[in-house]
Amino acid sequence: MPIAPAIIRECRREDVPEVLRLWATSGASNTPTDTVEDVERAVSEPGLEFLVAEADGHVVGTIMGGFDGWRGAISRLAVVESHRRQGIGRALLDEAMVRFADNGVKVVSALVEKDHPWAMAYWESTGFELDERFVLFRHGM
Repeated sequence: MPIAPAIIRECRREDVPEVLRLWATSGASNTPTDTVEDVERAVSEPGLEFLVAEADGHVVGTIMGGFDGWRGAISRLAVVESHRRQGIGRALLDEAMVRFADNGVKVVSALVEKDHPWAMAYWESTGFELDERFVLFRHGM
């Protein structure tokens, strides 16, 4: 049976359980903010583009994009395995990039796990370039 096309829309609170399941099964590392409370807060955060792809009434992809006035940052681009290689990730990315452009963003970076060669290859295929000048430092709160 053919897979229904996905629609790209803003994430809603009722999507949170499906979003968390998608992230848990997508191959990405679990993070301390992968909780219902934190994701629900992200849904209503101003300045954050939290988009989902929906097909047949289910969340099949996500992307989060934040901006500080001129720089954009993308994280959590994920698509359920059964819907991969159908352009859903690219559709999510394209919509995030349009929203960044509409807000005057000048440069966009993506948070990508370096030990996931498929993810590194995907981002290179979209025109993003690896910038080895930077590393990520974190601090828990």
